[in-house]
This record gives sequence, structure tokens and C-alpha cells, in this order.
Amino acid sequence: MFIIKGLSKTYPGGVTALEEINLEILEPQVVMIIGSSGAGKSTLIRCINRLIEPTTGSVQLNEVEITTLGKTGLRKARRRMGMIFQEYNLVDRLTVMENVLSGRLGYVSFLQAYRRKYSPEDISAAYELLDRVGLTENCNSRADALSGGQRQRVGIARALMQHPDLLLVDEPTASLDPKTSRQIMRLIVELASERGTPALINIHDVALARSFADRIIGLARGRVAFDGTAAEVSDQVLTEIYGEEDWSATIKKDGSDASDDENLLSKIEKESSAG
Repeated sequence: MFIIKGLSKTYPGGVTALEEINLEILEPQVVMIIGSSGAGKSTLIRCINRLIEPTTGSVQLNEVEITTLGKTGLRKARRRMGMIFQEYNLVDRLTVMENVLSGRLGYVSFLQAYRRKYSPEDISAAYELLDRVGLTENCNSRADALSGGQRQRVGIARALMQHPDLLLVDEPTASLDPKTSRQIMRLIVELASERGTPALINIHDVALARSFADRIIGLARGRVAFDGTAAEVSDQVLTEIYGEEDWSATIKKDGSDASDDENLLSKIEKESSAG
């Protein structure tokens, strides 16, 4: 159970990034947050785990009030919130396996962490996740030797190593090509569903949001302008979120079947190879 009540964030100088955000996720579902740059999407994600301190409001995860926790309590609470970053946030000099196992750092002692000593159960779970995200053969590769899509897969596996009660995902496809973006989004959604873990995903791509979300929240100027299903995201809704524009092409593209998109991408790649 995840509940936000009256969450606001005002930065020094009086700039308001979030204003009276209310949100409830009472069952496992994929909730995607859309909105223009500066609408407050990343601020919302980071206020939840207090990477950014909210100004006012309440954030509760399984009846634990996050906003009032001290340092020790916050460290424990963050163990239950897996974070997937746009910039991947991997340690480049470490191997893929070591990066994935770092998801267990909140559960081991300082000495174990320093020596990188993990239990056989943790190591086995890491191998299982690496197999699930398609990186078994890369387990001993350094993180800086991977492609962007591979690095994001490592980030996904690392977050899930925490066995989180909530997944927080900040622009996971912003640096990826369209095909890889769909693959990464599909992987996040499938893994969240398999584990019964609710996911809150900040994303700028309306097409991906409409293709994969159980629920979409639209932010505009720091406020919730829309909260509903993908099918309810009309051109009028997009105008309320982003401003006046001809959204007909976007709505048509968003409504297309995912297999159609992949077939088109495959056709383009074949034609490029033939040329």
C-alpha cells in the first residue's frame, strides 16, 4: 500500500515544483507519470524516497511514514524502494555481477559490504536475475563495457535485488533508441508483474506510457492534471497536460499494437542491411 497526501516541494527562491499531490496505489500496478519538462515528474519520484526533501505532505509505504524518518529509519525504508535511474548509476569499474549484488548493500554489514561478501542465497538470486534480464554471459564484464540498453538491464536487476515493495523508475528509456526502449519498458513491466510489485515510472514518451501502463498520471505545473487509464488519454487530455497542439498523430501512434511497431522496426533494419 502506497499513499501520498498533500505532497508539495518549493525550492529556495520560491519556485514551486510540486503542489498538493495526492496519489494512492493500493494494488500491484504499473503507474506512469507523464508531463512536459519542468512539470515535476522527477521531483515527485525523488521526493518519495527523499533524495529530494519535500516541503510539506505525507508519503506512506505499507503504513510507514517516510517523510518523518530519521537517518537510520530512512536507510531501512529505502531498502524497500528499488530505484532505477535514467543515468544507470552503475559503478563502472565493477563487474555486472558486483553491480547487481550492490542491491543487497542495505542488508549486509559494513565489513561484508567492504569485502563484497554476500550470502550464497544472494549470489544465486543475482544469477537468476541476470538470466532473466538476458545478461548471464556478461556477469564478469565491467559495467563500462556495456551498451546503454545492457546498463539499464543491470540497473533493473540491481533494483530488484532489494526485493522492493515499490519500484521507482526515473526516465528509464530517455537515452535509448526506440527498439531498445520498448524492450526495456516491457522488461520492467513484466518483472514488476511477476513479483507483484507496484511501479511508479516517470516517462516523457507518451507512446510507451500508453502501450505499457495500467494507469497514467499527467502532471502540469506541479499538479495532477489527469489520473486514469491509457485508453482515457485523449487529445483533450494531452492538451491539458502539455498545452495546445495537434495530438491526432500521437493518439494514433499510441493506440497501435506493439507487434506492429516491432514489425516496422524489423522491416527498417532489414532494408538498411540490404542497402
